[in-house]
Formats: sequence, structure tokens, C-alpha cells
Amino acid sequence: MTKTKVLVLTSVIAQSKVFIFTSLLAISVVVPSFLHSQYITGPLVNAILLIAVVLLGPFEAVMIGIIPSTVALSSGLLPLPLAPMVPFIMISNAIFVALFYYIGVKRFAIGVIIGGLVKFAFLSSTVTLLMKSLLSEGLVAKLAIMMGYPQFITALLGGLIAFFFLRGIKKI
Repeated sequence: MTKTKVLVLTSVIAQSKVFIFTSLLAISVVVPSFLHSQYITGPLVNAILLIAVVLLGPFEAVMIGIIPSTVALSSGLLPLPLAPMVPFIMISNAIFVALFYYIGVKRFAIGVIIGGLVKFAFLSSTVTLLMKSLLSEGLVAKLAIMMGYPQFITALLGGLIAFFFLRGIKKI
């Protein structure tokens, strides 16, 4: 293959990765703006994270997991009293991505289950151990529900969405 063809092919691949990254990021930012249900946006964002791991890699997936929380907080979608949770939500997304990357690329279901369990445990323990000292009791009680078992359920549902999408485009 000539040097010119290699450069053109490399450019096309890079452009397609930018397009995929931008598309996944846009979906993960825009959809929660219109749909305010944890049981809709949670699975969708988790699916996007898993799809990003497979199509782009773990670093890009982590970036997609960080930006929507920042946008939600800065645009007012996320109530200001929940601001102390944002860094922990970002970390939990990174944990989910990392565990899926190391386990799920070869064993999809196991990666989703373990990643989802650890994400849920991390967020749940963060609310239980740390947020009690920063937030009111009423808010902590609501957060405990949001950051509890629904995190595991939305991770599993996101895994199903990602699995069927990736299978449909023949990436797994």
C-alpha cells in the first residue's frame, strides 16, 4: 500500500472516531435534558459508555462519562444541592468503564455485571459514608435511593441495550 493510501485511510478512521465520539457524547448530554427519568436516561448513558468502550476505547468512554454530569450541573438540570455527588458519579462511570474494558470485552455479560455491581457499591457507599456529613438528612435519604439499587438495574439495562446495538452492527 502506498504512503498516500495509508494516510487517507488513517484520516478516514480518525474522522469516523471523532464522529462516533461526538455522536455518543451528544446523545448522552441531550437525552437527559428532555427525559428526566433515571430509568430511561440511566440505561441509555450506561449503554453509551459500553458502546464507547468497544468502538472507541476506555479513555474516550471515560471522557463521555465525565462531560454529561458537568453539563447537567452547569445547565441546572441537576439540582445544585446534588453538586457534591457529581465527582462521585464521574468516578463511578470511570469504574464501570474500566471494569468493563478489562473484563467485558472478552466476557460481555460478566463485565457488565461486575462493573454494574462495583458502580452501585461505590455510589451507595459514597452516599452512606460521605454525603451524610455534607447534605441534609432528607436529601441523603433521596440520594440513597437514587444511588442505590437503581444504579445496578440501569447498568444491567444499559448492558442489554449496548449488547444488542453492538451485535446489530457486528462489533461483538
